[in-house]
Amino acid sequence: METFKIILQLIVGLGILNVWLLRFNKKTIYRGGEAANMKGEFQAYGLPEKTVYLIGFIKITLGLMLIAGIWLENLVDPAAIGMAAMMIGAIAMHLKIKDSFKQTLPAISLLVICLVILWL
Repeated sequence: METFKIILQLIVGLGILNVWLLRFNKKTIYRGGEAANMKGEFQAYGLPEKTVYLIGFIKITLGLMLIAGIWLENLVDPAAIGMAAMMIGAIAMHLKIKDSFKQTLPAISLLVICLVILWL
């Protein structure tokens, strides 16, 4: 079970780092609205530009905590709780602008994975 939990931590942590560091300025089928990049996505949600950097800092920090939690177990629960809260917010933003289920699915998936991490 511990190995499975570590795999889930890596999925969430590396997934978040991928989205926020490698795909920040790239269009994907999961972007909110018709956005071509992360800033455009937050604009579609009606959020100020500063919010992009605040949320990005929080999500990157939580993602790194989940990865570091492989060795420092006391980081895992706070990181999973924080990331679950971030995913609830992301789902709310997708619903706010009536995004498709496909666009909302990554946030739903990460929320479920974070809840499984907490359960384990």
